[in-house]
Amino acid sequence: MFLGDDLLPWLTLAIGGALAVGTALALFRPPEQQAEGQLPRAPLGRSLVQIAIGAMASLWAIATLLS
Repeated sequence: MFLGDDLLPWLTLAIGGALAVGTALALFRPPEQQAEGQLPRAPLGRSLVQIAIGAMASLWAIATLLS
């Protein structure tokens, strides 16, 4: 198989981690300069849901890789 038998858990770890970390950074460090039509800060509720989904996907992938 291309890139080994553990391709799906590795991809899930990468995507879940990127979702959690990227959303957290957007929430805690908003851009200094805003383009026209942008929100001043990321919406809190949606950001927390995305962080939770990314963290759950990452933890699932880590558990799968370690088992």
